[in-house]
Amino acid sequence: MVSDGQVVVKFGNILAKHCLDQRCSMELLRATEHAQSISSQLGIVARVKAVTGESRASSELLLSNVQNLIQAVQHVLRAAEAACVKGLGQPPADPEEEEVAAFCQQWRKNLTQHRAKEALNSARDELGLRKTRGAKAEPTLMSLVQEQPPQSRNIPKHPNPRKGHTVMDRHL
Repeated sequence: MVSDGQVVVKFGNILAKHCLDQRCSMELLRATEHAQSISSQLGIVARVKAVTGESRASSELLLSNVQNLIQAVQHVLRAAEAACVKGLGQPPADPEEEEVAAFCQQWRKNLTQHRAKEALNSARDELGLRKTRGAKAEPTLMSLVQEQPPQSRNIPKHPNPRKGHTVMDRHL
């Protein structure tokens, strides 16, 4: 979990660096700093628990930190979605940054296609409001990560990758 948190932090930092909207970039940086902090705390708690053994208090603290990290990662992904929608500048020739950009472009393409389909096939009520029953939810970065089989994911590699594994190969 700790290493996955670090990967999401790296992903968020790359996006923040290339985001064209200053406000979105700052929000993404705040979210990644929070996730970085919680990820570090989780690492410390896990090491302490490994030394102290089984205790209810340490297990509860570990679980609480894991839940906080999951929430922080979700916040980073929501901020990343906003940054992608606002637009990203051209990344340099760094392969890792290119992979992040390609992943975000794929998500944005999916979102645009989804919105176009909804506009064409939208069912409206008598007030002209879109009916929510039966409507498909808009794609999110998290859903794109979960849909792809591990071998075909096009996202950045873990800072210390195991051979053949990419950033989001493991489910968060």
